[in-house]
Amino acid sequence: MSKRALTKYLAELKKKDLEAQLLDLYVRFPAVKEYYDFVFNPKEDKMVQEAKLKISNEYFPLKRKKPKARRSVAQKFIKHFISLGVAPHLIVDVMLYNLEIAQSYSENRNVPDAFYKSMENSFKEAVQLVSVNGLLPDFKDRILKIYLFTTEHKWPNVEAFSRILDIID
Repeated sequence: MSKRALTKYLAELKKKDLEAQLLDLYVRFPAVKEYYDFVFNPKEDKMVQEAKLKISNEYFPLKRKKPKARRSVAQKFIKHFISLGVAPHLIVDVMLYNLEIAQSYSENRNVPDAFYKSMENSFKEAVQLVSVNGLLPDFKDRILKIYLFTTEHKWPNVEAFSRILDIID
């Protein structure tokens, strides 16, 4: 069904029928319930703290011995936050936190090349979001700290990180 057809269908419904359909969607689909719960009671800070906890658990697990170090965990949170409409500065905070935790993880470990490429992609996405939303004054120090870490620890893709910084210059 196209958006136009849906709009036409909804316009023909009576208010009570429309309310009944919305309630049905709310009950049937967890994504709809989550969306409305977020719209009417955001609790963004709580969501961000939960995301940070799970991200840090990926690299420094509390219950298991071996870390999984999956970037995808953070990416799922970020994508979910974007779809809900969480404030951009909170999304950037989670993005940079993921990079900072990953860098701490890499300090004392031999990580594969794919790890560096993955962190490069995360850095690029974060810097682009900062640039698009004009958040540089809030996050400049953290971004520079992440970049300096890559140079001090001689990451193989340090040049790519440098080029990414050109986005905000």
